[in-house]
Amino acid sequence: MSFEFKVVTPEGTTYQDNIKKVSVPTTGGDIVVLEGHGQLVSTLGSGELTITKQDDHDVSLAVTGGVLEVRATGEVYILADNAERAEDIDLDRAKKARDRAEELLKQQENIADVDFARMQAMINRETTRINVGNKYRK
Repeated sequence: MSFEFKVVTPEGTTYQDNIKKVSVPTTGGDIVVLEGHGQLVSTLGSGELTITKQDDHDVSLAVTGGVLEVRATGEVYILADNAERAEDIDLDRAKKARDRAEELLKQQENIADVDFARMQAMINRETTRINVGNKYRK
């Protein structure tokens, strides 16, 4: 039992394989997709995407934003704004980026809504990377 799975970002393909299942963070909560899942399109949230391979080995990715598509033919695609394998996350860089964004947010008194949303998105993305990276290292 398996299905074709692919994670694509603007930079290219982050992950591709035939897998057993995947747990996907969506804006409505986590969704587990198994072979034979019905057609679905959903927006991605920020969080840990957990892939269970054929050999029952799990692979974790930090994802932020995008779309999940489960096709009628059984293929599952993630089109993510950002996706990074847990073992590739530079925790120091992520912590520094989050701290910089939080500091910029504190310094801005009359920040425009669009700038506030951008800073919050950056903080959210870096926090997700840190959480997934820390979990992988434990």
